[in-house]
Parts: sequence; structure tokens; C-alpha cells
Amino acid sequence: MSATLTLTHKAIGAEVRRAAYDVVLDGERVGSVEMNDTFETPIEPGGHTLQVRSGRNSSRTETFDAADGETVAFRCTGKSILPIFLLSFVVPSLALTLKRQ
Repeated sequence: MSATLTLTHKAIGAEVRRAAYDVVLDGERVGSVEMNDTFETPIEPGGHTLQVRSGRNSSRTETFDAADGETVAFRCTGKSILPIFLLSFVVPSLALTLKRQ
């Protein structure tokens, strides 16, 4: 049996970085997720890393464990507070946010 990874690209209010995000699972691109859409893929049980990218912008890499039959859900967005938004032009890994639900 396998687990499922679900990733939703959604923001409340205006979001400047609205392009599709590449989904990088365990260092490999496995798909993309559009604004206001959800990406879903089966994954093997065990430890994994997840990151979203859009051009030079990215999120920090999140690590997670998935149990057999479990659905692991994350939410990503390009929206952030103004100081972080401005800093993301220098540190691109702050541009996108990835949070486990």
C-alpha cells in the first residue's frame, strides 16, 4: 500500500507570485500546482523531503514522514509580510511558503 501527498496552492487575498509552482519531492520534480488548485500523488511510506519552486524562487525544504495509507497535506503560497517579501529578492528560498496542514 502507499501514502498520498496532497499540495494546495492557495492564498487569502492578493498574491504577487501567482505562477504555477514546481513540486520537488525527494530532490526530483514530480509535477506542478497552479494557483487555487491541488496537486496529489501517491508516495512510498517513510521519510521524504518536499519543496516548491518557481523560477529562482523557492520554499525551504520540508521533511516529513508518511505512514502506510496516510494522506499528508501541505499548503503553499507566495504571499508573505512585507519585510520577508523584500528580503526574498536577496534570499530566494524565502519567496515561497510551504506549511503542513
